[in-house]
Amino acid sequence: MEKELDFSYVINIIQEHKQRAYRKINEELVAMYYEIGQHLSEKVSTGEYGDGVITNIAIKVKEVYPTLKGFSKRGLYQMIQFY
Repeated sequence: MEKELDFSYVINIIQEHKQRAYRKINEELVAMYYEIGQHLSEKVSTGEYGDGVITNIAIKVKEVYPTLKGFSKRGLYQMIQFY
């Protein structure tokens, strides 16, 4: 009986910390999207960047991180809107 309690306790600790880790990851993702959106928004609004630059950034991100999702041209514009 006591072994079962120890097992349950350990499992609960693991689950709790996994949930905390997921929350932290999500916080960092939101911060990253916001920061990228801010940067791109400022560059687009001042005329430094145009539609072609956003497309090129999307292409370059895909080259460097081929499995990373959400950084297409559309995704980058969504980050700008998020900001």
